[in-house]
Amino acid sequence: MSRYAKIVGTGSYVPEKMLTNHDLSQMLGEDINTFVSQVVGIERRHFCSEKENTIDLAVAAGRKAIKSANLNAEEIDLIIVATDTPAYISPATSPIVQSSLGAKNAGSFDINCACAGFVTALKTAATYIIGDPEYKNILVIGAYAMSKYLDWDDKKTCTIFADGAGAVVLQASKEPGYLASKLYADGQYHSYLGIFAGGTAMPITKEVLKENKYNKVRFLQKYPTEINMEGWPNIVKETLKKANAELKDVKQLFFTQVNLSTIKAVMERLELPMSLTHTIMDKWGYTGSACIPMALDDAVALGKLQNGDLIVMCASGGGLNMACTVFRWSI
Repeated sequence: MSRYAKIVGTGSYVPEKMLTNHDLSQMLGEDINTFVSQVVGIERRHFCSEKENTIDLAVAAGRKAIKSANLNAEEIDLIIVATDTPAYISPATSPIVQSSLGAKNAGSFDINCACAGFVTALKTAATYIIGDPEYKNILVIGAYAMSKYLDWDDKKTCTIFADGAGAVVLQASKEPGYLASKLYADGQYHSYLGIFAGGTAMPITKEVLKENKYNKVRFLQKYPTEINMEGWPNIVKETLKKANAELKDVKQLFFTQVNLSTIKAVMERLELPMSLTHTIMDKWGYTGSACIPMALDDAVALGKLQNGDLIVMCASGGGLNMACTVFRWSI
């Protein structure tokens, strides 16, 4: 008998603290609202408090996803946390999330593919379920606490990045949910965006802290526009082909929520209306590896997905990593 994997629960969480474009304009001493709202698509964003971190975000979203799936934490067999803002360099964030949730029967591990992490983790979870009967329920979480690495004098970053988490429960099924996926990488762009201090290549030193550059998230070089403008349509079409589906079959697409103008341009290239994609950056900012599951959960809450709908999740992040997956919605 064939074994499949389907999404049976979703959840998301944003911390209480919130800053509007007006708030940031006052902090930066210049008006950022026109560009950030009209081009990037962000109106406001949420940040962790001093006492909150990635673990708190992941646990809150994970708990909601488990409840949505009508499960209890002890029924989860595996937890995968996708984040590039871990609570610690070591240990991993996922076992702490596992303990906090009370998921005592679950194994766990982290995935770091920057903002492509959640979709990569979703493919990984589906592969576990399809290939190993030991795994029936897998919790996949995208969590992002980038505010901890912001330089509040750098308008290129502090106006965009935000904190949040999104999660799904993937479950073994007799009917297809997960249909296909594709991963892509191009390491020549590894030095364009990131937090470059804190690892073995550049340990934290007094000099690094004094310079206060590489210990914060930085755009060191500008990505070529074609990376997403051409890369997203290409990987979407390739993944749909693997799923034996076509663009005309797709009911909803979820893209990395980094720039509304890019999503609009990509939808035009795909010759699809904006009504077939769901965006959340206006109210939650850019939440990296968390943005796609957050957008998915928001779409579910708004009733945008119907049983049998074909959905596509397409993500890209620093590294460069890119990931795309196709699902048949079955909740």
